[in-house]
Amino acid sequence: MENQKILVLDFGGQYNQLIARRVRDLGVYSEVRPYTTSLEEIRSAGYCGIIFTGGPNSVFEENSPICSADIFELGIPILGICYGAQVMAHLLGGTVQHAETREYGSTDMVTDQGSALFVKVPQTTSCWMSHTDFIAVPPAGFAITAHTSSCPVAAMEDRERKLYAVQFHPEVQHTPQGQDILRGFLFDVCGCVGDWQMSSFIDRSVTAIREKVGNNRVLCALSGGVDSSVAAVMVHKAVGKQLTCIFVDHGLLRKNEADEVEEIFRHQFDIDLIRVDARERFLTRLKGVSEPEQKRKIIGEEFIRVFEDEAKKLGKVEYLVQGTIYPDVIESGAGDAAVIKSHHNVGGLPEDIGFKGLIEPLRDLFKDEVRRSGLEMGIPAHLVWRQPFPGPGLAIRIIGDVTADKIRVLQDADAIFREEIAAAGLDRDIHQYFAVLTNMRSVGVMGDERTYDYTIALRGVTTTDFMTADWAKIPYEVLGRVSNRIVNEVGHINRIVYDITSKPPATIEWE
Repeated sequence: MENQKILVLDFGGQYNQLIARRVRDLGVYSEVRPYTTSLEEIRSAGYCGIIFTGGPNSVFEENSPICSADIFELGIPILGICYGAQVMAHLLGGTVQHAETREYGSTDMVTDQGSALFVKVPQTTSCWMSHTDFIAVPPAGFAITAHTSSCPVAAMEDRERKLYAVQFHPEVQHTPQGQDILRGFLFDVCGCVGDWQMSSFIDRSVTAIREKVGNNRVLCALSGGVDSSVAAVMVHKAVGKQLTCIFVDHGLLRKNEADEVEEIFRHQFDIDLIRVDARERFLTRLKGVSEPEQKRKIIGEEFIRVFEDEAKKLGKVEYLVQGTIYPDVIESGAGDAAVIKSHHNVGGLPEDIGFKGLIEPLRDLFKDEVRRSGLEMGIPAHLVWRQPFPGPGLAIRIIGDVTADKIRVLQDADAIFREEIAAAGLDRDIHQYFAVLTNMRSVGVMGDERTYDYTIALRGVTTTDFMTADWAKIPYEVLGRVSNRIVNEVGHINRIVYDITSKPPATIEWE
C-alpha cells in the first residue's frame, strides 16, 4: 500500500470498523488489526498513527485485552478512545476507577482549545459517553484537556510524546464535532496529508491485477450484488476479454433483476457473461422445504454445484475473482487470501476446482467505498445503491415452503414497495426495505366477497452498521399507497402489516 496509513488497534469495541471508516472519510487509509499484533509488525508497517478502540471490558479484569506498554516507546502518535483511553492511562501509571453509575448517552463537555484535538471544537460542546470505569488521575506528563460534570478526565494528552486519549466516542454521529477531533489527530498530530482517494485506488488496483494475471484467464461468480459487480468491472478494466463471468440465475432474485444484471454487464460493459438458467433446478431442490437453515444450505450447495459444472466447461482458468470486502477480512481475523471462506460471495467454493489463485480487488474497501468505486467506474447508480440482499434471495423472505407462484407474488409486492419508497424520495434515508410473504392466511373481503389469502409484511430499517437497527418511520401516507397498490395489483394478498421491531431483539431479515 503506497498510502500513508493509520492502525486501528482493536480491543473488541463494537465501533472498530466505524472508526476505520471515519478515518478513511477524511482521506487517510486505515486498517483494523487485533490488539495482539506484535510490536515488530506494527513497527515495520510504517504507520503514521495508532488508534486504540473502545471495548466492553474493564482494565481490572484478569483476561481483559491489554497490549504491551512498549507500544508507547515506538514514537508513533497514539489516540485512545473510551476503553482504549483507560488502557493508556492504566499502562502508563494513571488511576482508573470504577464509577458507581454508568455514564451513557449525550453529555455536555468543556474542552481546552489549546489541544490539537480541540482547535476547531467549541469550548463547550457535546459528546457521546458509554463507560462504567473512568480515568480519575492521568499518568505523569499528561494534561487534562476536557471534562464533563461527572467525568474529570474526558480527554488528556502528553503532547511531547504525542499520546492522546478521549473517554467519549468521536466516531459516532452523536458527537457532533467528532470528525473535527479525528481530523486534529490525523493531520495536526500525525502529519497525514490525506492521500487516500478512490480514483487513485482504482488505477493502482487495475495495474496490479493486470500484472498479476498476465495472459491467463479469469473467472468471476457474478451475483448481481454490489460487491461482485464492482469486482467484476474492475477486473474487466484490467484484463478485458480474459475475464468470464458466470451468473447463476436461481430464480430467487427480485423482479426483473436477473435481466437487468445481464443487460448491464453483457451490453453496457461488454463483459463475457454466461447466464445459467437454473430456476427449475433450485425449485426442485427446495420443494417442500420450510426450515430456513435448510433452505440456506440447499441454495448454497446447489449454487456451488452449478458453478462447478459451468466452470469445468470453460477449460483451464487460472484465477477466480471474489467480491471479498474489508469487513469480511476483519471478521475472519485478517485471514489468508489463498483460502476461500464460506462468507464470500461465491458461497464457499471448494478448493479442488483448480484455480491458481484469487483476485480480490475490493479486499481493502468498506461497503461505502465499494459503492464509490463503482460509481467512479460508471456502474449505474441504481445498481451501485442496490438494496442489501441475502445470498439465498427471496427463499428466506418467503416464510414456509417455496413455490414458483409464491416467488411471483413476493416479487410483485416487493417491487411496488420499492417503487413507492423511491417515489417518496426515501430510498437513501431508509437503509434497507423489503417485503416478506408470510405463511399466515386470514379472512378478508374484496368485491363484497369473502377471501382467505396471504399477508405481506413490510420491513424498513435505519442503521449505520447493520449490527443494530431501528425500524424506519415511514410516513403513513406512503405505507397507505403501498398497501392499496399491493392488494389491488397483486393476487392472493388481502392484508398488509408493517414490522416495527428494532434489532435487537429482532433481526433485519425474518429468516
